[in-house]
Amino acid sequence: MSRYALLILPAFNRVYGESSVRLTRSELTVFSRYGLEGEISGIEETSIGGVPYVTFDGSLTPGDIALLSNLSSVYALFGVEGELLRPLAMTPLDRLSSDLITIQKYAGKTNEHFTKLLLNVTALAGDRRLGERLAVFDPLCGRGTTLNQALMYGYDAYGIDIDGKDFEAYAGFLKTWLKNKRLKHTAETVPVRRERALVGRRLNVTFGLSKEAVKAGDVQHVSVVNADTLRSRDFFKPRSFDVLVTDAPYGVQHGSKGGSGLSRSPLELIRQAAPVWAELLRPGGALGVAWNTYGGSRDDLAKILASAGLEVVDYPDFEHWVDQAIVRDVMVARKP
Repeated sequence: MSRYALLILPAFNRVYGESSVRLTRSELTVFSRYGLEGEISGIEETSIGGVPYVTFDGSLTPGDIALLSNLSSVYALFGVEGELLRPLAMTPLDRLSSDLITIQKYAGKTNEHFTKLLLNVTALAGDRRLGERLAVFDPLCGRGTTLNQALMYGYDAYGIDIDGKDFEAYAGFLKTWLKNKRLKHTAETVPVRRERALVGRRLNVTFGLSKEAVKAGDVQHVSVVNADTLRSRDFFKPRSFDVLVTDAPYGVQHGSKGGSGLSRSPLELIRQAAPVWAELLRPGGALGVAWNTYGGSRDDLAKILASAGLEVVDYPDFEHWVDQAIVRDVMVARKP
């Protein structure tokens, strides 16, 4: 049994940074339960040289180290040898430049560390491994923070959002980013019609890391629709996605857009949308949602997801303070 130490990546957001050590401990517990080959124990916060680390005991395999390289707030991983730290080579899944995640700045953007955490703990609850090629769907995708994190991992990314300005902003950003990075790609925005009536717009993007990759068929796909999430089944087929991840509107900042208009409670929207979202998940897939607990309790959300045929996963505490009007938490559920 060896001792290990995780150095936490500094967070640009001060408030999130104050919660990052505790959230990393919870995320590490999920990795241990659902992803690592060996068990780990003794997870705790430790100060080393006046700097906070998350330390734990275990016997990590090379595969375990590769998996832990994707923890949302990890900066470096060390083996503890007496009073010395031995750095371990990290091999994260990320295959694109990090500015895909960090370059966008706008009011209401979800912290990118949290987005990665939410994607991680949701994907780990499903039947497929984190390193496999997954299809990820964000049914309230906004300007695409979740979609971009999925692309970083080499996944295919799909989304829907009712806000036309957000749709246009994401389409413009992604097209420009791909062009600036000189990645071989095709991108188009097309109208979607049903019985001659315009029901939405769709952004379709296909890209590869090189011309050779594109010729070999090694490409990633992005498809984003500008429409109401309650109509997701009009645009995507049932059992299309391995992972469904979303950060629900907080009500105070954005309003919760659903069939009945604006609501301060995210649970009103989720109650209407959950049956639709569940249809889009493949069996063995997982749904992860973050929400403002001032808009509804864990028990209320668990009942909503259960009534949609999903099984809520028993996860450690991810609740954390965002501001005086928002306390955010995470719930993950599987589709049998």
